[in-house]
Amino acid sequence: MTYIKAVLTIIALLLAVLAMRPAPVRADNEAQTLFVEPGTTPIRNLNGGIPGEGKVVINMSTGEVWGFPTHGAGAPYPIDSLNLNERTPVSKPVYLGKFDFAAMKRGR
Repeated sequence: MTYIKAVLTIIALLLAVLAMRPAPVRADNEAQTLFVEPGTTPIRNLNGGIPGEGKVVINMSTGEVWGFPTHGAGAPYPIDSLNLNERTPVSKPVYLGKFDFAAMKRGR
């Protein structure tokens, strides 16, 4: 009788340990896959304005294309040419368009 109680107690303790384990970690990668075009390109936004040269970045998971003006001739990073503030220059993205990756199909 005491053997059965001991085995049931051990089983109950092991089940409690299993129930208290943290949730399993998922290996899903929800991060965006970004491709940064080498060099700089003239950036034109959809409203027709030309913010200047900058870097082109493509989100490979959605096909969206973004431009990041650098405000410098061929500069690979944001430049505050007027030095109006002492903060680090930050380039805001300009939406340029979208590639329709779903429409790419191999012909037979």
